[in-house]
Amino acid sequence: VSKMTSAPTGSGEVNGGGDGDGGSDRRKLQAIFKAYDIRGLCPQQIDPILAKAIGAAFARFCGVETIVVARDMRPTGVALAAAFADGAMGEGVNVIDIGLASTDLLYFASGTLNMPGAMFTASHNPAEYNGIKMCLAGAAPLAEDTGLRDLRDLAAEFAEGKPYGNGGGVREERSMLAAFATHALSFIDVDKIRPLKVVADTANGMGGLVAPAILGHLPLELDILFGELDGTFPNHPADPIQPENLRDLQARVMLRRADVGLAFDGDADRVFLVDEKGQPMSGSLTTSMVAAAVLAKNPGAKVLYNLICSKAVPAVITECGGEPIRARVGHSFIKAQMAATGAVFGGEHSGHYYFKDNWRADSGIIASLFVLQLLSEAGPDAKLSELRKPFERFVASGEINTKVAAPFVVIERVESAYGAKAKSVDHLDGLTIDMGTWWFNLRASNTEPYLRLNLEASTSDECSTRTAEVVTMLAGLAKLK
Repeated sequence: VSKMTSAPTGSGEVNGGGDGDGGSDRRKLQAIFKAYDIRGLCPQQIDPILAKAIGAAFARFCGVETIVVARDMRPTGVALAAAFADGAMGEGVNVIDIGLASTDLLYFASGTLNMPGAMFTASHNPAEYNGIKMCLAGAAPLAEDTGLRDLRDLAAEFAEGKPYGNGGGVREERSMLAAFATHALSFIDVDKIRPLKVVADTANGMGGLVAPAILGHLPLELDILFGELDGTFPNHPADPIQPENLRDLQARVMLRRADVGLAFDGDADRVFLVDEKGQPMSGSLTTSMVAAAVLAKNPGAKVLYNLICSKAVPAVITECGGEPIRARVGHSFIKAQMAATGAVFGGEHSGHYYFKDNWRADSGIIASLFVLQLLSEAGPDAKLSELRKPFERFVASGEINTKVAAPFVVIERVESAYGAKAKSVDHLDGLTIDMGTWWFNLRASNTEPYLRLNLEASTSDECSTRTAEVVTMLAGLAKLK
């Protein structure tokens, strides 16, 4: 602990809203509260005054003595996190401030301290955005269906003039990075890691703090690309799911003749990998490989995968003696289903990987460690490009977004067109139609008038043909109301 401060006495002043218009603040809150987190332009949509209201609401909603708060490297995060802490302390709640952190470090703090947590980040979004990812004690998810909507309404009351509490909360600064490194490394057998050349593109995000602190304990030749913490993202966006943002990593891996490349997003809870040939690995592929490694330690265990993952994922889980469980897209659904089923691992095509022994929270760095161990155990001359082959069995379209006037009307039309001929149809999350040698999922965006298409087929030609076919149909239906 390096510093402790108290909330000012008599901090129960009335907050009338940033612009003197409580209705305006309520509209801002409705705009920035999403299905799983808070996200918006800063300061146009989210500013310190609203952050203070949200902090007070979070403290009152959770009803605990202490919460933990962290932030990423975005310049606006300093004032936002401080205001949030002030709001919580005004409600008499203590704040443990762990400072600069990745989101999985915040989840670790929430889990190990058994406290609700708030992480100030806009993840992969551009520099002008900021936001808050929140969790309950033990890193339990806080999403729209588990209280986020109620929290929004309570924050609106503070923004409209509801008096804050009488203060009394204390803020304590504490570093938890070393403890998180020990925790992350406990998932693998460190002694089995062979000398590997690893390039990590942290995109000026929080991976620049966390990756060296953890990977530095291994016998690796580690090259950190864009490791300086800079929330203006001067080199490229911190969004590794976009192929153009992998180009620097691919080039560096080839130049250094590295064994593997790791690409982290802005808050470093997601990771995408490239092999020694610079070829990207999908989230489905990494899910399959990590599932195989986890099941080697947990024979017969249950493993979750979201429904836009490749069909190869459940096949690999079954072949490795596990029980595959299909889940909706989204961390709150994954975490809840893991808790309900006792699953040891869960993976999403988007690069999120969840571990039971990590409070069912996602961690890009822990997933990376599993792949490094797999590669090490495969032999002194093993190549990731060869190791990945048995796990790749189909060809995917990637996610394709189409703007439509009435998403659910379009989904109904698509189901009418394909349903009668389909091998199976389900509505677990949007519309999933299996045509035998190819299948697709069509989901409506939570926040925009877009339909998200993911399609997979047995061959490249069929994938291209069927993708073009469905995209053409969506374009023809785009103006339907």
